[in-house]
Amino acid sequence: MVAQNPYFFSIIVPVYNRPEELHELLQSLSRQEYKNFEVVVIEDGSQIPSEEVVKSWQSQLSIQYVVKENSGPGPSRNVGFKNMQGEYAVVFDSDCIIPPHYLQCVKEKLSTQKIDAWGGPDKAHKDFTNIQKAMAYTMSAFLTTGGIRGGKKQIGKFQPRSFNLGLSKKVIEATGGFAFARFAEDIELSIRMDKMGFSVVLLEEAYVFHKRRTNFKQFFKQVFNFGRGRVLVGKTHNGAIKLTHWFPSVFTLVFLLWPILFLFNHTLFTIVAFCWVIYFLAIFVGGAVNYSSIWVGFLCLPASIVQLTGYGLGFLKERLK
Repeated sequence: MVAQNPYFFSIIVPVYNRPEELHELLQSLSRQEYKNFEVVVIEDGSQIPSEEVVKSWQSQLSIQYVVKENSGPGPSRNVGFKNMQGEYAVVFDSDCIIPPHYLQCVKEKLSTQKIDAWGGPDKAHKDFTNIQKAMAYTMSAFLTTGGIRGGKKQIGKFQPRSFNLGLSKKVIEATGGFAFARFAEDIELSIRMDKMGFSVVLLEEAYVFHKRRTNFKQFFKQVFNFGRGRVLVGKTHNGAIKLTHWFPSVFTLVFLLWPILFLFNHTLFTIVAFCWVIYFLAIFVGGAVNYSSIWVGFLCLPASIVQLTGYGLGFLKERLK
């Protein structure tokens, strides 16, 4: 007789020096409508451990706390997979807040559809700062990312991201989990799942509130690494780099070189300037309408520039190597 798993979901959370963020994540998990789940927290060699935070929630949540040497989020999630007791793993980043309906929504979908793996969008919580809301918008907007991060409209095949990713045990056993330590480790896994014929779907209702970074300097570093990661994926999987992935690099080069046009061709300079106005106006309006805030709309302008130039420079640097 085959023993049944004691939990339906195992929530895998790697954490590195972020006990306050983990506290908010665990708080949101304690409010889930669906209760048959465990949480596996993997402490990835942190100097600021989260042990006390985990202890404070052990009376309300079933939590495993695993401490390991620092090796990056990919290997840390794999450690979580080895320790999980559920039928499905749900991977969240420590800077996420999960709405109460998330697990119930996924459970209902799994009971009616053949789903091997899934992902969902990210949104900004009403309590996030205006900068965080602006970054959340530009990271999901069609004009800045092509909608590839879980939107209704998107370019190319959907690839779940590790801030909101679900996997069956069958998928984990077949793929071996994450192959990259960091930098696009989720994209690489998504490509392998697709090549192996697994059913990978976007669940629009299964969204999370993703904080990301708290300022533009941290945001630039994050998206710079995203750009590097895409090139690393391209070196592993032929055809993984599409035309849309070159857009931030083209944007960056045009944005930086555009002022020089004034010295050589005033007409071309003016045409490009007009294009910039239309493009950024669309981003401003989109952000302002999405959050009903003109101030957030304004912040979407520097957020989009930081995102596109950061990704573009990271992509070019790794490509030139």
